[in-house]
This record gives sequence, structure tokens and C-alpha cells, in this order.
Amino acid sequence: MHNILITGSNGQVGSELKELSSKYAYNFFFTTKDDIDITSKESIKSFCQNNSINVIINCAAYTAVDIAESDEVNADVINRKAVKKLALVSKELNVKLIHISTDYVFDGKSCKPYHEEYQTNPQSVYGKTKLEGEKELININPPNSIIIRTSWVYSYYGNNFVKTMLRLGKEKESLGVIFDQVGTPTYAKDLAKTILCILPQIDSQKVEIYNYSNEGVLSWYDFAKEIMKMAKLPCQINPIETKDYPTPAMRPHYSLLNKNKIKSTFNIEIPYWKDGLDDCLRRLGERK
Repeated sequence: MHNILITGSNGQVGSELKELSSKYAYNFFFTTKDDIDITSKESIKSFCQNNSINVIINCAAYTAVDIAESDEVNADVINRKAVKKLALVSKELNVKLIHISTDYVFDGKSCKPYHEEYQTNPQSVYGKTKLEGEKELININPPNSIIIRTSWVYSYYGNNFVKTMLRLGKEKESLGVIFDQVGTPTYAKDLAKTILCILPQIDSQKVEIYNYSNEGVLSWYDFAKEIMKMAKLPCQINPIETKDYPTPAMRPHYSLLNKNKIKSTFNIEIPYWKDGLDDCLRRLGERK
């Protein structure tokens, strides 16, 4: 029996895992910082031993990309130090660890989809701290542990691009949305399903990295256009360049992820991005 600890369970992926949990014959322990201190090895180890945990899915992260630029200490605590503590406990107790990372570990200057082994070069504090977390996990190397890099995550839960566009689309006649950043959205529900699907198959002596997003290629502009179209909102979406919308943190201009490794290793199919968006809007009651 899998006894699964979910950290960061109130986030987008954690919340989707919680909704899916009743469909799986696992024992889930959905936790927040009030239940377990993931920056404390003792706290993690005690929880795992008391609940016979044999799988950890780490959904906890410092994801406020722009705020991280001026709050590197706290970003580092969650994105690097906590991952190190989780990895140490996983190795000591022989616990399988699934850690979620990000496309921000790359610089976004490629012109072809990133493979897992492609040279990392983060351009933001968020990306740097997430990469350092990956390195901590790889160095400690608990058996049967993996890193899943993902991109442009949105969900029925939490705050995200889709919900922001829906809100602004009802308030404004027109919006400028960036067209020169290209990637693929990840519907958190699809990622959560994939994690639970591949979990029993994970069997490796060293930490493996896998890329995951939905299928397809688009810009934020294209994404916003499709949200308005599906929700039948009259808001006009206008393309703008990144330089016209400056932010404290640099975003990757190109963050397409090559997903052949996760598909071939675990024999899975990945849904098309429009199908994920359609499902999310239906759940939100916004699909017209």
C-alpha cells in the first residue's frame, strides 16, 4: 500500500491531487506548513515514520516569480533548503520522492524544445532557487526519486493566468497580452493524473528528470485569445512585446519542453492544451 505525503497541498497541483485522490487505492496525507515543517529534517522524518510514508510528492514551492527577485532568502528556503531536507529523509527512510520543478531553469534562448539534459541557465531568482533545489536532490540521490519540470501551470484552483484573463475579459473591452513568449500551458489536473499514473512504475537507482506540459505550441497571446473564444467574452486581445510589459523577473522567451522521455518511459499519452483548457473552463462554469 502506498502511503503518500503531499506537501503544499493547497497549491494548484496539490489541490488537483486532492480532488483525484478518491479514485485511487492509496492512503493520502495532504499537508500544509501548519501540519509539517518541510524546512526541518526532524519534522519531516517524524511525520513519515508516524504515518508509514513511503512516497512523497513535493508540491510545495515559492512561486511568486517577481517577488522572489527581492526576497531571495525565503525563495531559497522553500525551493532549495526544503528540497534538501526532503531528499535526506527520503534516502534515510527509503521513501520515493517526486519533486516538481520548472521551465525557468532554462534561459529561454533555445529555438527547439528543451530536452531534460539541455544546459540549464536560469535568468531569475525563482529559476535559480528551483535549479539549486534540483541539484540538492540529485546530489543526495535517494533511490526511486524523480524531478518533473513543468511550465505555465493553471488550474481550477488558486490564482493563475486563466482566471486572470476571465476576470479582465469581463471588466475590459481590450487587453494587451505578450506574443513573443512561446511555450505550452500545463493543466494541473493533467499533471496530477500523470503523477498518480506513473507513481507505481518509478524504479531507478539515480534521480531521473522528466519534462511535462500539455501538447501543443502557443504564445500567451494565443492562450488569451482561446480563453476569450471558449468563454465567449467580447474582450479584444492585442499582441504586445515583452519589452512593453516590464516585470522584475525575466521570463523565458521560449520554454517548449520535449516530453518524449516521460511518454516513452511510462507509456503515457499527454492531452492537447485546448482539451485541458476546455475542461478547466467547464469546471469553472465559464465554458460557453
